[in-house]
Amino acid sequence: MLYFSKLRIFFITLISLFFIVIASSNFFKSNNGLLNKKINLGLDLQGGSYLLLEIDNDPVIEQKLQNLTVTIKNYFKDKNIKITNFKINEQTLFFSTNKNFQQIVLDEFQAEDSKINPYYQRFKSHQLDIKQEDDLFKVSYSKQGIINLKTSSQDQALEIVRRRIDEIGTNEPNILKRGNDRILVELPGLDDPLRIKSLLGKTANLTFRFVTKSNQDSFGVDKLEFEDGSEEVIVSKRIVLSGDNLLDAQPRMNSETNETVVTFSLDRVGAKRFGKATSNGIGKRLAIVLDGKIISAPVIRDTIATGSGQISGGFTFQSATDLALLLRSGALPAPLNIIEERTVGPDLGQDSIRAGMIALIIGFILVILFIFVKYKVFGAITNITLVLNLLILIGILTLFEATLTLPGIAGIILTVGMAVDANVLIFERIKEELKDEKNNLIAFDSGYVKSRTAILDANITTLLAAFILFFMGSGPIKGFSLTLGVGIFTTLFSVYFIARLLTVLYVSKNKDNKRLI
Repeated sequence: MLYFSKLRIFFITLISLFFIVIASSNFFKSNNGLLNKKINLGLDLQGGSYLLLEIDNDPVIEQKLQNLTVTIKNYFKDKNIKITNFKINEQTLFFSTNKNFQQIVLDEFQAEDSKINPYYQRFKSHQLDIKQEDDLFKVSYSKQGIINLKTSSQDQALEIVRRRIDEIGTNEPNILKRGNDRILVELPGLDDPLRIKSLLGKTANLTFRFVTKSNQDSFGVDKLEFEDGSEEVIVSKRIVLSGDNLLDAQPRMNSETNETVVTFSLDRVGAKRFGKATSNGIGKRLAIVLDGKIISAPVIRDTIATGSGQISGGFTFQSATDLALLLRSGALPAPLNIIEERTVGPDLGQDSIRAGMIALIIGFILVILFIFVKYKVFGAITNITLVLNLLILIGILTLFEATLTLPGIAGIILTVGMAVDANVLIFERIKEELKDEKNNLIAFDSGYVKSRTAILDANITTLLAAFILFFMGSGPIKGFSLTLGVGIFTTLFSVYFIARLLTVLYVSKNKDNKRLI
Protein backbone atom coordinates (compact mmCIF):
# COMPACT_ATOMS: atom_id res chain seq x y z
CA MET A 1 0.00 0.00 0.00
CA LEU A 2 0.99 3.63 -0.45
CA TYR A 3 2.08 4.14 3.13
CA PHE A 4 5.22 5.62 4.69
CA SER A 5 5.82 5.45 8.45
CA LYS A 6 7.26 8.46 10.27
CA LEU A 7 10.48 6.55 10.89
CA ARG A 8 10.81 5.73 7.17
CA ILE A 9 10.16 9.37 6.23
CA PHE A 10 12.78 10.43 8.77
CA PHE A 11 15.49 8.17 7.30
CA ILE A 12 14.70 9.17 3.69
CA THR A 13 14.95 12.84 4.68
CA LEU A 14 18.13 12.28 6.70
CA ILE A 15 19.93 10.38 3.90
CA SER A 16 18.91 12.95 1.29
CA LEU A 17 20.00 15.93 3.42
CA PHE A 18 23.30 14.25 4.31
CA PHE A 19 24.39 13.81 0.70
CA ILE A 20 23.05 17.24 -0.32
CA VAL A 21 25.20 18.85 2.40
CA ILE A 22 28.23 16.82 1.26
CA ALA A 23 27.59 17.88 -2.36
CA SER A 24 27.47 21.53 -1.30
CA SER A 25 31.11 21.33 -0.12
CA ASN A 26 32.14 21.57 -3.79
CA PHE A 27 30.87 25.15 -3.88
CA PHE A 28 32.47 26.62 -0.73
CA LYS A 29 35.56 26.16 1.44
CA SER A 30 35.35 24.61 4.88
CA ASN A 31 37.81 23.46 7.53
CA ASN A 32 35.50 20.66 8.61
CA GLY A 33 36.95 17.27 7.68
CA LEU A 34 33.75 15.95 6.11
CA LEU A 35 32.82 19.21 4.41
CA ASN A 36 36.37 19.65 3.15
CA LYS A 37 35.94 16.85 0.61
CA LYS A 38 35.62 17.71 -3.07
CA ILE A 39 35.22 15.99 -6.41
CA ASN A 40 38.57 15.82 -8.18
CA LEU A 41 38.67 16.88 -11.80
CA GLY A 42 40.33 14.63 -14.34
CA LEU A 43 43.01 15.50 -16.88
CA ASP A 44 40.48 16.55 -19.52
CA LEU A 45 38.74 18.97 -17.13
CA GLN A 46 41.50 20.68 -15.17
CA GLY A 47 44.45 20.17 -17.50
CA GLY A 48 47.71 18.43 -16.70
CA SER A 49 50.24 16.07 -18.25
CA TYR A 50 49.92 12.85 -20.21
CA LEU A 51 53.01 10.65 -20.51
CA LEU A 52 53.43 7.31 -22.25
CA LEU A 53 56.59 5.59 -21.00
CA GLU A 54 58.38 2.68 -22.62
CA ILE A 55 60.59 0.35 -20.61
CA ASP A 56 64.01 -0.23 -22.14
CA ASN A 57 64.47 -3.92 -21.31
CA ASP A 58 67.81 -4.33 -23.10
CA PRO A 59 69.89 -3.36 -20.02
CA VAL A 60 67.74 -5.72 -17.92
CA ILE A 61 68.47 -8.63 -20.26
CA GLU A 62 72.19 -7.76 -20.27
CA GLN A 63 72.25 -7.63 -16.46
CA LYS A 64 70.33 -10.92 -16.17
CA LEU A 65 72.84 -12.58 -18.49
CA GLN A 66 75.70 -11.14 -16.40
CA ASN A 67 74.15 -12.66 -13.29
CA LEU A 68 73.59 -15.90 -15.19
CA THR A 69 77.32 -16.32 -15.79
CA VAL A 70 77.88 -16.58 -12.02
CA THR A 71 74.87 -18.91 -11.61
CA ILE A 72 76.02 -21.25 -14.38
CA LYS A 73 79.61 -21.26 -13.14
CA ASN A 74 78.63 -22.12 -9.55
CA TYR A 75 75.93 -24.64 -10.59
CA PHE A 76 78.28 -26.77 -12.66
CA LYS A 77 81.17 -26.27 -10.26
CA ASP A 78 79.15 -28.24 -7.72
CA LYS A 79 78.96 -31.02 -10.33
CA ASN A 80 82.74 -30.85 -10.91
CA ILE A 81 82.24 -29.41 -14.40
CA LYS A 82 84.38 -26.43 -15.35
CA ILE A 83 82.71 -23.75 -17.47
CA THR A 84 85.01 -21.29 -19.27
CA ASN A 85 85.22 -18.59 -21.93
CA PHE A 86 82.16 -16.59 -20.83
CA LYS A 87 81.19 -13.86 -23.27
CA ILE A 88 78.05 -11.78 -23.78
CA ASN A 89 77.18 -10.38 -27.20
CA GLU A 90 73.84 -9.21 -28.65
CA GLN A 91 71.79 -10.54 -25.73
CA THR A 92 73.39 -13.96 -26.02
CA LEU A 93 75.68 -15.66 -23.50
CA PHE A 94 78.52 -17.75 -24.89
CA PHE A 95 80.53 -20.33 -22.93
CA SER A 96 82.39 -23.59 -23.42
CA THR A 97 83.39 -26.68 -21.49
CA ASN A 98 85.32 -29.92 -21.87
CA LYS A 99 83.99 -32.21 -24.62
CA ASN A 100 83.37 -34.97 -22.10
CA PHE A 101 80.82 -32.77 -20.29
CA GLN A 102 79.07 -31.11 -23.24
CA GLN A 103 76.14 -33.54 -23.38
CA ILE A 104 75.67 -33.32 -19.61
CA VAL A 105 75.48 -29.52 -19.79
CA LEU A 106 73.01 -29.73 -22.66
CA ASP A 107 70.81 -32.22 -20.79
CA GLU A 108 70.84 -30.07 -17.64
CA PHE A 109 69.49 -27.11 -19.60
CA GLN A 110 66.89 -29.06 -21.56
CA ALA A 111 65.42 -31.25 -18.81
CA GLU A 112 61.79 -30.50 -17.97
CA ASP A 113 62.64 -30.27 -14.27
CA SER A 114 65.84 -28.31 -14.91
CA LYS A 115 67.03 -26.27 -11.93
CA ILE A 116 69.36 -24.13 -14.01
CA ASN A 117 66.67 -23.45 -16.61
CA PRO A 118 63.15 -23.16 -15.11
CA TYR A 119 60.38 -24.94 -16.99
CA TYR A 120 57.03 -23.29 -17.53
CA GLN A 121 54.39 -26.01 -17.34
CA ARG A 122 51.66 -23.71 -18.60
CA PHE A 123 53.50 -22.60 -21.74
CA LYS A 124 55.61 -25.68 -22.34
CA SER A 125 58.68 -23.53 -22.72
CA HIS A 126 61.92 -23.10 -20.85
CA GLN A 127 63.10 -19.73 -19.65
CA LEU A 128 66.29 -20.05 -21.70
CA ASP A 129 67.11 -21.41 -25.14
CA ILE A 130 70.43 -23.19 -25.56
CA LYS A 131 72.22 -24.10 -28.78
CA GLN A 132 75.52 -25.87 -29.37
CA GLU A 133 77.79 -24.93 -32.23
CA ASP A 134 80.97 -27.03 -32.25
CA ASP A 135 82.50 -26.55 -28.79
CA LEU A 136 80.58 -23.34 -28.06
CA PHE A 137 77.26 -23.04 -26.21
CA LYS A 138 74.90 -20.13 -26.96
CA VAL A 139 72.30 -19.22 -24.30
CA SER A 140 69.56 -16.64 -24.79
CA TYR A 141 66.13 -15.92 -23.34
CA SER A 142 63.28 -17.84 -24.96
CA LYS A 143 60.17 -16.11 -26.28
CA GLN A 144 58.28 -16.98 -23.10
CA GLY A 145 61.29 -16.02 -20.99
CA ILE A 146 61.33 -12.56 -22.62
CA ILE A 147 57.59 -12.15 -21.97
CA ASN A 148 57.98 -13.07 -18.29
CA LEU A 149 61.00 -10.80 -17.92
CA LYS A 150 59.14 -7.87 -19.49
CA THR A 151 56.08 -8.49 -17.33
CA SER A 152 58.22 -8.57 -14.19
CA SER A 153 60.05 -5.36 -15.20
CA GLN A 154 56.75 -3.65 -15.95
CA ASP A 155 55.26 -4.60 -12.57
CA GLN A 156 58.33 -3.32 -10.73
CA ALA A 157 58.52 -0.13 -12.79
CA LEU A 158 54.81 0.56 -12.25
CA GLU A 159 55.23 0.34 -8.48
CA ILE A 160 58.32 2.59 -8.48
CA VAL A 161 56.62 5.18 -10.74
CA ARG A 162 53.59 5.17 -8.44
CA ARG A 163 55.82 5.72 -5.38
CA ARG A 164 57.65 8.63 -6.99
CA ILE A 165 54.47 10.35 -8.10
CA ASP A 166 52.80 9.78 -4.72
CA GLU A 167 55.82 11.35 -3.00
CA ILE A 168 55.30 14.53 -5.02
CA GLY A 169 51.68 14.68 -3.90
CA THR A 170 50.01 14.81 -7.31
CA ASN A 171 46.25 14.69 -6.97
CA GLU A 172 44.52 11.55 -8.29
CA PRO A 173 47.18 10.34 -10.77
CA ASN A 174 46.16 7.68 -13.27
CA ILE A 175 48.95 5.10 -13.72
CA LEU A 176 48.20 2.11 -15.95
CA LYS A 177 49.91 -0.70 -17.86
CA ARG A 178 49.96 -0.63 -21.65
CA GLY A 179 50.98 -3.90 -23.28
CA ASN A 180 53.89 -5.58 -21.48
CA ASP A 181 56.51 -2.84 -21.80
CA ARG A 182 54.68 0.50 -21.51
CA ILE A 183 53.22 2.59 -18.69
CA LEU A 184 50.62 5.34 -19.08
CA VAL A 185 50.79 8.25 -16.63
CA GLU A 186 48.06 10.91 -16.40
CA LEU A 187 48.66 13.74 -13.94
CA PRO A 188 45.68 16.12 -13.58
CA GLY A 189 46.47 19.66 -12.50
CA LEU A 190 50.23 19.19 -12.73
CA ASP A 191 51.98 22.57 -12.87
CA ASP A 192 55.58 21.30 -13.16
CA PRO A 193 55.76 18.62 -15.91
CA LEU A 194 59.52 19.07 -16.37
CA ARG A 195 60.18 17.94 -12.79
CA ILE A 196 58.04 14.83 -13.27
CA LYS A 197 59.85 13.99 -16.51
CA SER A 198 63.18 14.41 -14.74
CA LEU A 199 62.17 12.16 -11.84
CA LEU A 200 60.70 9.45 -14.07
CA GLY A 201 63.63 9.60 -16.48
CA LYS A 202 66.16 8.58 -13.82
CA THR A 203 66.75 4.95 -13.00
CA ALA A 204 68.11 5.99 -9.55
CA ASN A 205 70.50 3.05 -9.31
CA LEU A 206 72.64 4.04 -6.29
CA THR A 207 75.91 2.24 -5.47
CA PHE A 208 78.89 2.88 -3.17
CA ARG A 209 82.23 1.87 -4.68
CA PHE A 210 85.86 2.46 -3.76
CA VAL A 211 88.03 4.71 -5.89
CA THR A 212 91.21 2.98 -7.05
CA LYS A 213 94.33 4.37 -8.67
CA SER A 214 95.13 1.17 -10.50
CA ASN A 215 93.46 -0.49 -13.45
CA GLN A 216 94.09 -3.80 -11.72
CA ASP A 217 91.21 -5.01 -9.56
CA SER A 218 89.99 -8.54 -8.96
CA PHE A 219 86.41 -7.34 -9.58
CA GLY A 220 87.31 -5.20 -12.56
CA VAL A 221 87.18 -1.40 -12.83
CA ASP A 222 85.06 1.34 -14.42
CA LYS A 223 86.13 4.79 -15.48
CA LEU A 224 83.43 7.20 -14.28
CA GLU A 225 83.14 10.97 -14.26
CA PHE A 226 81.56 13.28 -11.72
CA GLU A 227 78.04 14.52 -12.37
CA ASP A 228 79.32 18.07 -12.89
CA GLY A 229 82.08 16.84 -15.25
CA SER A 230 84.82 18.19 -12.99
CA GLU A 231 86.80 14.97 -12.60
CA GLU A 232 87.13 11.46 -13.99
CA VAL A 233 88.27 8.63 -11.72
CA ILE A 234 88.71 4.87 -11.76
CA VAL A 235 86.39 2.94 -9.44
CA SER A 236 86.16 -0.74 -8.58
CA LYS A 237 83.24 -2.70 -10.01
CA ARG A 238 82.80 -4.25 -6.57
CA ILE A 239 79.66 -2.77 -4.99
CA VAL A 240 80.20 -2.06 -1.31
CA LEU A 241 76.58 -1.02 -0.79
CA SER A 242 73.52 -0.51 -3.00
CA GLY A 243 70.33 1.51 -2.74
CA ASP A 244 68.47 -1.70 -1.80
CA ASN A 245 69.80 -1.28 1.73
CA LEU A 246 68.39 2.25 2.18
CA LEU A 247 65.62 2.74 4.73
CA ASP A 248 65.16 6.49 4.34
CA ALA A 249 66.65 9.56 2.69
CA GLN A 250 65.88 13.21 3.50
CA PRO A 251 67.19 16.65 2.41
CA ARG A 252 68.93 18.53 5.21
CA MET A 253 70.91 21.68 5.79
CA ASN A 254 74.42 21.02 7.13
CA SER A 255 74.82 23.48 9.99
CA GLU A 256 78.63 23.36 9.83
CA THR A 257 79.13 23.94 6.12
CA ASN A 258 75.78 25.67 5.47
CA GLU A 259 75.21 23.52 2.39
CA THR A 260 72.27 21.32 1.45
CA VAL A 261 72.94 17.59 1.78
CA VAL A 262 70.97 14.36 1.59
CA THR A 263 71.06 12.28 4.76
CA PHE A 264 70.38 8.55 4.58
CA SER A 265 69.82 5.65 6.96
CA LEU A 266 70.49 1.98 6.27
CA ASP A 267 68.85 -1.27 7.27
CA ARG A 268 70.62 -3.66 9.61
CA VAL A 269 72.41 -5.56 6.82
CA GLY A 270 73.43 -2.32 5.10
CA ALA A 271 74.69 -0.78 8.34
CA LYS A 272 76.86 -3.84 9.01
CA ARG A 273 78.32 -3.80 5.48
CA PHE A 274 78.89 -0.05 5.57
CA GLY A 275 80.58 -0.25 8.96
CA LYS A 276 82.92 -3.02 7.80
CA ALA A 277 83.72 -1.24 4.51
CA THR A 278 84.50 2.10 6.16
CA SER A 279 86.58 0.37 8.83
CA ASN A 280 88.74 -1.38 6.23
CA GLY A 281 88.82 1.63 3.90
CA ILE A 282 90.04 4.44 6.19
CA GLY A 283 92.05 6.90 4.09
CA LYS A 284 90.41 5.73 0.84
CA ARG A 285 87.88 7.57 -1.30
CA LEU A 286 84.39 6.09 -1.45
CA ALA A 287 82.53 7.02 -4.63
CA ILE A 288 78.77 7.52 -4.36
CA VAL A 289 77.49 6.60 -7.83
CA LEU A 290 74.02 7.35 -9.18
CA ASP A 291 73.13 6.01 -12.65
CA GLY A 292 76.77 5.76 -13.69
CA LYS A 293 77.69 9.28 -12.53
CA ILE A 294 79.65 10.09 -9.37
CA ILE A 295 77.79 12.46 -7.04
CA SER A 296 80.66 12.74 -4.59
CA ALA A 297 83.73 10.77 -3.52
CA PRO A 298 84.68 11.72 0.05
CA VAL A 299 87.74 10.35 1.89
CA ILE A 300 86.81 7.98 4.72
CA ARG A 301 88.18 9.49 7.96
CA ASP A 302 86.65 7.08 10.45
CA THR A 303 84.48 3.99 10.79
CA ILE A 304 80.77 4.72 10.23
CA ALA A 305 78.97 2.14 12.31
CA THR A 306 75.72 4.03 12.96
CA GLY A 307 74.08 2.98 9.70
CA SER A 308 73.59 6.57 8.63
CA GLY A 309 75.49 9.11 6.56
CA GLN A 310 75.11 12.02 4.20
CA ILE A 311 75.62 12.76 0.52
CA SER A 312 76.94 16.17 -0.52
CA GLY A 313 77.35 17.44 -4.03
CA GLY A 314 76.54 21.13 -4.33
CA PHE A 315 72.78 20.52 -4.18
CA THR A 316 70.08 23.12 -4.19
CA PHE A 317 67.27 22.33 -1.78
CA GLN A 318 65.05 21.28 -4.71
CA SER A 319 67.67 18.94 -6.23
CA ALA A 320 68.38 17.47 -2.78
CA THR A 321 64.64 16.92 -2.28
CA ASP A 322 64.35 15.17 -5.65
CA LEU A 323 67.39 12.99 -4.99
CA ALA A 324 66.02 11.96 -1.59
CA LEU A 325 62.69 11.17 -3.24
CA LEU A 326 64.38 8.97 -5.86
CA LEU A 327 66.37 7.10 -3.23
CA ARG A 328 63.33 6.50 -1.00
CA SER A 329 61.17 5.23 -3.85
CA GLY A 330 63.80 2.77 -5.05
CA ALA A 331 65.59 2.14 -8.33
CA LEU A 332 63.76 1.35 -11.54
CA PRO A 333 64.50 -2.11 -12.94
CA ALA A 334 65.15 -0.54 -16.35
CA PRO A 335 65.35 2.93 -17.92
CA LEU A 336 62.07 4.58 -18.97
CA ASN A 337 61.81 6.46 -22.25
CA ILE A 338 59.07 9.00 -22.89
CA ILE A 339 57.61 8.06 -26.29
CA GLU A 340 54.50 10.24 -26.14
CA GLU A 341 53.79 13.40 -24.23
CA ARG A 342 50.76 15.69 -24.16
CA THR A 343 49.95 18.67 -22.03
CA VAL A 344 46.35 19.77 -21.54
CA GLY A 345 46.15 23.42 -20.54
CA PRO A 346 43.74 24.60 -17.84
CA ASP A 347 41.94 26.79 -20.38
CA LEU A 348 41.07 23.75 -22.48
CA GLY A 349 39.92 22.00 -19.31
CA GLN A 350 37.67 24.93 -18.46
CA ASP A 351 36.23 24.82 -21.97
CA SER A 352 35.45 21.12 -21.47
CA ILE A 353 33.74 21.82 -18.15
CA ARG A 354 31.75 24.65 -19.71
CA ALA A 355 30.69 22.50 -22.67
CA GLY A 356 29.75 19.60 -20.41
CA MET A 357 27.75 21.81 -18.04
CA ILE A 358 25.95 23.51 -20.92
CA ALA A 359 24.99 20.10 -22.33
CA LEU A 360 23.82 18.96 -18.88
CA ILE A 361 21.80 22.13 -18.23
CA ILE A 362 20.16 22.20 -21.68
CA GLY A 363 19.29 18.51 -21.49
CA PHE A 364 18.01 18.92 -17.94
CA ILE A 365 15.80 21.90 -18.81
CA LEU A 366 14.29 20.15 -21.84
CA VAL A 367 13.55 17.06 -19.77
CA ILE A 368 11.96 19.14 -17.00
CA LEU A 369 9.74 21.02 -19.44
CA PHE A 370 8.64 17.83 -21.20
CA ILE A 371 7.83 16.01 -17.97
CA PHE A 372 5.95 18.98 -16.52
CA VAL A 373 3.84 19.46 -19.64
CA LYS A 374 3.15 15.72 -19.89
CA TYR A 375 2.30 14.94 -16.24
CA LYS A 376 1.54 18.31 -14.60
CA VAL A 377 1.73 17.89 -10.78
CA PHE A 378 3.45 14.51 -11.03
CA GLY A 379 5.80 16.03 -13.57
CA ALA A 380 6.72 18.60 -10.94
CA ILE A 381 7.30 15.78 -8.44
CA THR A 382 9.54 14.03 -10.99
CA ASN A 383 11.49 17.24 -11.58
CA ILE A 384 12.07 17.71 -7.84
CA THR A 385 13.22 14.10 -7.68
CA LEU A 386 15.64 14.61 -10.60
CA VAL A 387 17.28 17.57 -8.87
CA LEU A 388 17.62 15.62 -5.61
CA ASN A 389 18.93 12.61 -7.56
CA LEU A 390 21.69 14.73 -9.08
CA LEU A 391 22.62 16.27 -5.72
CA ILE A 392 22.75 12.87 -4.00
CA LEU A 393 24.88 11.51 -6.88
CA ILE A 394 27.31 14.44 -6.58
CA GLY A 395 27.31 13.96 -2.79
CA ILE A 396 28.35 10.30 -3.09
CA LEU A 397 31.12 11.15 -5.59
CA THR A 398 32.27 13.93 -3.26
CA LEU A 399 32.27 11.67 -0.20
CA PHE A 400 34.69 9.26 -1.89
CA GLU A 401 36.60 12.14 -3.58
CA ALA A 402 36.10 10.54 -6.96
CA THR A 403 37.69 11.90 -10.12
CA LEU A 404 35.25 13.46 -12.58
CA THR A 405 36.11 13.35 -16.28
CA LEU A 406 34.24 14.53 -19.37
CA PRO A 407 32.93 10.97 -19.98
CA GLY A 408 31.89 11.05 -16.32
CA ILE A 409 29.68 14.05 -17.06
CA ALA A 410 28.19 12.02 -19.93
CA GLY A 411 27.43 9.28 -17.37
CA ILE A 412 25.58 11.84 -15.20
CA ILE A 413 23.52 13.00 -18.19
CA LEU A 414 22.64 9.36 -18.96
CA THR A 415 21.60 8.94 -15.31
CA VAL A 416 19.10 11.80 -15.74
CA GLY A 417 17.65 10.01 -18.76
CA MET A 418 17.31 6.71 -16.89
CA ALA A 419 15.63 8.42 -13.91
CA VAL A 420 13.09 10.04 -16.25
CA ASP A 421 12.52 6.71 -17.99
CA ALA A 422 11.74 5.02 -14.66
CA ASN A 423 9.21 7.71 -13.72
CA VAL A 424 7.56 7.58 -17.17
CA LEU A 425 7.14 3.80 -16.85
CA ILE A 426 5.49 4.22 -13.46
CA PHE A 427 3.10 7.00 -14.51
CA GLU A 428 2.07 5.23 -17.72
CA ARG A 429 1.40 2.08 -15.75
CA ILE A 430 -0.68 4.09 -13.27
CA LYS A 431 -2.74 5.47 -16.18
CA GLU A 432 -3.50 1.93 -17.31
CA GLU A 433 -4.55 0.93 -13.81
CA LEU A 434 -6.86 3.95 -13.50
CA LYS A 435 -8.83 2.74 -16.53
CA ASP A 436 -10.02 -0.33 -14.57
CA GLU A 437 -9.66 0.86 -10.98
CA LYS A 438 -11.71 3.72 -9.57
CA ASN A 439 -9.84 3.91 -6.26
CA ASN A 440 -6.87 6.24 -6.74
CA LEU A 441 -4.82 4.80 -3.86
CA ILE A 442 -5.11 1.23 -5.18
CA ALA A 443 -4.39 2.31 -8.77
CA PHE A 444 -1.26 4.24 -7.79
CA ASP A 445 -0.01 1.40 -5.60
CA SER A 446 -0.57 -1.13 -8.40
CA GLY A 447 1.21 1.13 -10.85
CA TYR A 448 4.33 1.20 -8.68
CA VAL A 449 4.24 -2.54 -8.03
CA LYS A 450 3.61 -3.68 -11.61
CA SER A 451 6.24 -1.37 -13.16
CA ARG A 452 8.92 -2.51 -10.71
CA THR A 453 10.07 -5.53 -12.75
CA ALA A 454 10.63 -3.54 -15.95
CA ILE A 455 12.50 -0.78 -14.09
CA LEU A 456 14.72 -3.20 -12.15
CA ASP A 457 15.53 -5.23 -15.28
CA ALA A 458 16.58 -2.12 -17.19
CA ASN A 459 18.70 -0.75 -14.33
CA ILE A 460 20.33 -4.06 -13.35
CA THR A 461 21.41 -4.83 -16.92
CA THR A 462 22.84 -1.32 -17.21
CA LEU A 463 24.58 -1.77 -13.85
CA LEU A 464 26.19 -5.01 -15.06
CA ALA A 465 27.49 -3.19 -18.13
CA ALA A 466 28.86 -0.41 -15.88
CA PHE A 467 30.67 -2.99 -13.70
CA ILE A 468 32.25 -4.63 -16.75
CA LEU A 469 33.36 -1.26 -18.13
CA PHE A 470 34.83 -0.28 -14.75
CA PHE A 471 36.87 -3.45 -14.19
CA MET A 472 37.85 -4.09 -17.80
CA GLY A 473 38.24 -0.51 -19.03
CA SER A 474 40.63 2.25 -18.10
CA GLY A 475 40.93 6.03 -17.98
CA PRO A 476 37.87 7.86 -19.41
CA ILE A 477 35.88 4.61 -19.67
CA LYS A 478 36.22 4.10 -15.91
CA GLY A 479 35.04 7.66 -15.29
CA PHE A 480 31.93 7.03 -17.38
CA SER A 481 31.16 3.67 -15.76
CA LEU A 482 31.68 5.06 -12.24
CA THR A 483 29.14 7.88 -12.54
CA LEU A 484 26.73 5.63 -14.42
CA GLY A 485 26.96 2.87 -11.79
CA VAL A 486 26.52 5.22 -8.85
CA GLY A 487 23.75 7.01 -10.77
CA ILE A 488 21.75 3.77 -11.06
CA PHE A 489 21.68 3.36 -7.26
CA THR A 490 20.71 7.00 -6.71
CA THR A 491 18.03 6.70 -9.40
CA LEU A 492 16.41 3.69 -7.74
CA PHE A 493 16.57 5.43 -4.35
CA SER A 494 15.03 8.65 -5.69
CA VAL A 495 12.29 6.85 -7.65
CA TYR A 496 11.18 4.36 -5.01
CA PHE A 497 11.69 6.48 -1.93
CA ILE A 498 11.73 10.21 -2.67
CA ALA A 499 9.36 10.34 -5.66
CA ARG A 500 7.07 7.72 -4.13
CA LEU A 501 6.96 9.63 -0.82
CA LEU A 502 6.02 12.89 -2.56
CA THR A 503 3.44 11.01 -4.64
CA VAL A 504 1.91 9.45 -1.49
CA LEU A 505 1.61 12.85 0.18
CA TYR A 506 -0.18 14.34 -2.83
CA VAL A 507 -2.44 11.37 -3.62
CA SER A 508 -3.49 10.97 0.03
CA LYS A 509 -4.76 14.56 0.10
CA ASN A 510 -6.46 14.34 -3.31
CA LYS A 511 -7.62 10.71 -3.35
CA ASP A 512 -11.24 11.64 -4.07
CA ASN A 513 -10.45 13.61 -7.23
CA LYS A 514 -11.73 11.96 -10.39
CA ARG A 515 -8.61 12.56 -12.49
CA LEU A 516 -5.22 12.84 -10.80
CA ILE A 517 -3.01 12.06 -13.80
